[in-house]
Formats: sequence, structure tokens, C-alpha cells
Amino acid sequence: MPSPAQWAAARARQTMNAALRRFFLGEGYLEVETPCLIGTPGLEPHIDPFEVPFIPQTDVGSKKSLYLHTSPEYAMKRLLADPGCPPLFQLCKTFRNGEVSGHHNPEFTMLEFYRPNADYTAIMRDLEGARSAAEQAVAPSRGCFTKTPYERLTVRDALVRYAEIDLRVHADGPSLKRAADARGVYTGTSTSFDDVFFHVFLERVERKLGVERPTFLIEYPASMASLSRLKPGEPEVAERVELYAGGIELANGFSELTDAVEQRKRLVEEQELRRSLKRPVFELDERFLEAVGKMPEAGGIAVGIDRVLMLMLEVTQIADVLLFPAKDFV
Repeated sequence: MPSPAQWAAARARQTMNAALRRFFLGEGYLEVETPCLIGTPGLEPHIDPFEVPFIPQTDVGSKKSLYLHTSPEYAMKRLLADPGCPPLFQLCKTFRNGEVSGHHNPEFTMLEFYRPNADYTAIMRDLEGARSAAEQAVAPSRGCFTKTPYERLTVRDALVRYAEIDLRVHADGPSLKRAADARGVYTGTSTSFDDVFFHVFLERVERKLGVERPTFLIEYPASMASLSRLKPGEPEVAERVELYAGGIELANGFSELTDAVEQRKRLVEEQELRRSLKRPVFELDERFLEAVGKMPEAGGIAVGIDRVLMLMLEVTQIADVLLFPAKDFV
């Protein structure tokens, strides 16, 4: 049975969700629901979906594999492509296979929202307002998310500050690896830029982000943002943002890519990367790709609600804010 603390977290979650809905409705957003069960999962290289067999009991459909979504992103962008679509948000259950740890549960709650005719700077402002409103409703004395504006820090400046490595000087994998090795960062055997970057980021940078106030980490290397547009005038970086508080990643968003040809190219590259990692490789979602080419300029972000609640309630394990954590039965 849930503990008294878990019941308290459930009441706090109800209050938080109500505050989030009030905020977004007040900003002109429309709350939507998209399917949890989908035919074509995303292709993120290090995320695996749950496969679900569909066995028809009527004369409609045929036996096939379906999947629980790892994000509502593809479906919400199909809505966003419809002319006149308003800003959209949803609170939904999301599923990622194998993820069980202090900060991960294979079934978790995500807040995802999109604003058309905007970019990621507008999304950051909306997220500041939403998080501040939620904290004022749940834990007004906590004072974490009400410290606005949040810090804006580029990835390059973060690595200079915390790892003493400049990505403009060390712009390729072998050079970055030499710089990391010289500073005592374990980087393994790979010389891939992305692999070395994440070793440096996880060891020297991540836990230092958002300590005094939340931090928006912005302008990721272009290779690390398959769904984001590149920054005009600086094509080496993408308009991607992650929100950190207390060294914990809470959100991931973009100024959305609206070039269907470029999007297809990036997804094919992700297929190849999944194949090289010996992970299942899925078909491209053609309806999503069609939508990308019809989307207006837009910004969007996905927020891990359970982690936000953890910080507001000052607990260290995601199981403390769930009534039925997966660790109890996997």
C-alpha cells in the first residue's frame, strides 16, 4: 500500500496539475489528448518503446505490432500542422522501456506544449510562468521555480565554465577527446564527438546546473538536435533547450524544424545509428514527415512532471511521488 508520504504526493500532484491547467488555459492554450498506442514509434537512439501485439477480435485490422508512445510529439505536431491550430498542451502518460532508477520510471507523466508562430524563447517564457504558478500552488515556501527569470546558459559557455573546454576550439571528436583526457575526464575508447561530449557533460557539467536557480541550457551542437532547427547565422548550433534544476534535467525542447526534407535526412541518420547500436530500427512515420512540411514556425517542449514534483516536495527518488512505482514489481 502507498505510504502517507506517497498519498501526500498524490494530493500535491492534483494541486500542481490544476495550477498548470489554469496557467495554460489563461494563456490561450487548448488541452488535447493524443493516442498512447501508436503504429510507428520515435527513433531516438537511446530510447526503446514498449512493443504491444495487436490481435484483431473483429474483421477490422490485421495482426501486427503496435507501440506505447515514448512522447506525444509526433501526434501533436500533426495537429500543429493544421492551419489555424492554437497553442496546444497535454498532460499524459509516457512509456520508455527499461528505464528504472532514482530519476526514471518506465511509465511517467509528461507535460508537452507547443506555441505556433513562436520560437524556443517564447516557450522558455511560458515554461517559467507555468512552473512558477505550479510551485506557488504546491509549495510556495520552496522558492525554486519562482526565481525568475531562469538562467540562460549556452552549452559552449557551460563547458567553458565547468570543464574548461571550449567547443569552438575542440570542434571534432578526436580534439575534444584529447582535451577531456588532459583534464582527467574518462571518455572511453570512442572518438565520436557526441560520445565524448556526453562523458564530459555528465562528469563535469550536469550536476552543477540549476543550483542557485533553474537553468535553461541552450544552443546544443547541431548533431544533438534531430527535431530542432539550426540557429540562423550559426549553423553549428541548434535552437534546442533543456531545463535543469538542482542538477536534474526536467525538460527538453526546440524551435521546431519545419523542413520535411531535412527532417527525413536526420531520421534516416537516426535509423542508421540505432542499427549500429544493435537496437530495433523502426519505419519512418510518413504522416509525421508530411506534417513537418506544413507546420508554421513553432516552439515546443516536453517536461518530466514527476521530477518537477520531486524537487518541489524535496524528495530524492521518483518512487516517492508515485503511488505504484515500477521498482515494486519489475
